[in-house]
Amino acid sequence: MFVFMLFKRKRLSETQKIADHQIEVSIRKYGRLAPKRYKYSEIKKMTKSFREKLGQGGYGSVYKGELPTGELVAVKLLAGAQGNGEDFINEVASIISTSHVNIVTLLGFCFEGKKRALMYEFMPYGSLDKFLHGDESHLNWNTLFLIAKGIARGLEYLHKGCKTRIVHFDIKPHNILLDEEFVPKISDFGLAKLCKRKESIVSVTGARGTAGYMAPEVFFRSFGGASHKSDVYSYGMMVLEMTGARKNKIANLTSASEAYFPEWIHKQVEAGDSLGVDEVTTEEEEELARKLVTVSLWCIQSDPSDQPSISKVVEMLEGNSQSLQVPPKRFWSSPTRLAQGTPPSATQSSSNERVSTVHGMIQTDSNFVGRYQ
Repeated sequence: MFVFMLFKRKRLSETQKIADHQIEVSIRKYGRLAPKRYKYSEIKKMTKSFREKLGQGGYGSVYKGELPTGELVAVKLLAGAQGNGEDFINEVASIISTSHVNIVTLLGFCFEGKKRALMYEFMPYGSLDKFLHGDESHLNWNTLFLIAKGIARGLEYLHKGCKTRIVHFDIKPHNILLDEEFVPKISDFGLAKLCKRKESIVSVTGARGTAGYMAPEVFFRSFGGASHKSDVYSYGMMVLEMTGARKNKIANLTSASEAYFPEWIHKQVEAGDSLGVDEVTTEEEEELARKLVTVSLWCIQSDPSDQPSISKVVEMLEGNSQSLQVPPKRFWSSPTRLAQGTPPSATQSSSNERVSTVHGMIQTDSNFVGRYQ
């Protein structure tokens, strides 16, 4: 037994040496653009043994850290790491080569056997979702609009601007980080190749993304293959959530389809009525809210060919709201059944459902159905 343990330890040591050699060769290939490598002991020291946890997602846990220079960082310990050293470095280099004001900056990485981590710039306000559903103060309409426009510009860069074009596949408030001036930064892109996701947030078909934000074609390939338009759909659902999160309950409704926020808000826009969302007190705020809602409704059209490109979304947001046409009502009516794997053709809402909340939990009178994220 003792001899076997020595042999096993020697094999592991040799495997680690091979992986380290692959890492060093790959790093040299990128020259000055190479990502900075940190030892696991350095990662542990800068996070004070992972003392302060900032959050947790499908790819692992995030901890607050501090470099010797005093700069604060966010360290993501990757769960379910996979791939060899060369694959890991190539993917990390692809992520680190992105540079945009609305994309979170990757500063370095750690690779020691199965211990793998990514180091990002620190975002003091955390993720957008806590400002939509948490106890934090609500954002004013001008800030919400600037955040929505910044996210669109970040997606435009991922789709068209960087060397390796990237489709995110998981746009949602949790993956939007905010700096000290509430500038949005898209995070968690490119990680699917580095590690396996936790089963709890993988769709029923094994597709990447989060139920409630995922485009129908990601669930059901018969409705068209997943593409950059899948991000456009997710963006639309997220921005609708941004505009409607303050209004969790809509009273005096007769069916679940009316309580589904996109359905309800489309009727308001189509009729030219006041949107009825909270804290709109000026004409300027009403215009910003109407623009966000109208653009979002275009983004969630059921046929991807009817959806605008993300570049068009930016153009629409920067234009005059009066020139925006109201899109046809061609979107799926029940995100709960879509999340459960029911084909979109069967997602018409039934009149015996009573949905009591619009965002966060989607709930019937009798039981919990699904989560709107």
